[in-house]
Amino acid sequence: MNEILRMSLLLASGCKVTLEIFAVTLILSIPLGLLLAIGRISSIKPLNKAVEIYNWIMRGTPLMLQLLFVYFALPSFGITLPDVAAALLAFVLNYAAYFAEIFRAGIQSIPKGQYEAAKTLGFTYSQTMQKIIVPQMIKRVLPPIGNETITLVKDTSLVYVLAMNDLLRAARTIVQREFDMTPFFIAAVFYLIMTFVVTRVFARLEEHYAKYEE
Repeated sequence: MNEILRMSLLLASGCKVTLEIFAVTLILSIPLGLLLAIGRISSIKPLNKAVEIYNWIMRGTPLMLQLLFVYFALPSFGITLPDVAAALLAFVLNYAAYFAEIFRAGIQSIPKGQYEAAKTLGFTYSQTMQKIIVPQMIKRVLPPIGNETITLVKDTSLVYVLAMNDLLRAARTIVQREFDMTPFFIAAVFYLIMTFVVTRVFARLEEHYAKYEE
């Protein structure tokens, strides 16, 4: 038991890096995804097309490739970022594209009649989105957003390729040093705890926004 506790404490530093990447990515990519979704459904054709191409590229190429591009290719253009910043840039740009498509589908699932009713009542477009459309949209997109968030928890392990001391790399370092597979099992428990917490949070959010059901 003491050995497991010792290894858990050693993995805690890697878990901290994993949680930082997860939290910052989620905080930045969700609002960016919402902005991209609004641009995607915009009547401004150049903006609509630009967002469509962006989403196609980010969703159509592997996240690991994007990580390697940001970390190794950008310096050739004179842009050099610290490890954490490079990882966060790749993660935010990638997940924003996925969230954008989820938000777009959610917004477009709201009946057109609600826009017309809001206009009749004197609501502006921004007021309609804020007070009527977005609350209903959030309820509808919570399940897919929750799934993407769980995927994000696991995808944080990809920063391993940038030699960052995340949870997975910390576990492997101990395994290679002590020839003991226990750290991998402890790391798995850490990931399971994080996904469990995310699942419970989104379950509570779904209960909260159930009042917006039609």
